[in-house]
Amino acid sequence: MDMSNESDKSEFEEKISMPKVKLTITESKCRCGYFKKGQEFIVEDLCPPLCHELWNYIYPSVYALQNGASLDYGDSRAKAFDAKCPDEGRVCIHGEIEDIPSAK
Repeated sequence: MDMSNESDKSEFEEKISMPKVKLTITESKCRCGYFKKGQEFIVEDLCPPLCHELWNYIYPSVYALQNGASLDYGDSRAKAFDAKCPDEGRVCIHGEIEDIPSAK
């Protein structure tokens, strides 16, 4: 594909783009005060500004969702997950596939 044309670039980027995952902090008793309930982050291809411990814990679920997986979610399967921070569950986070229009 000739990438010299701007419209070709957009077409190429659309073909390789992965679904976005929206992360929402549902509860926070974070020791450092870094997270607040209701905060949202959109994961496209890079790690959002999360602490390393929480990101390392949820990354496999985020990666799976971006690649089309459905995860165990209660009694069923869904394109979503809930997780707790490995630091004694001080932060609860919800992740789900989000249909977010891309900025062009």
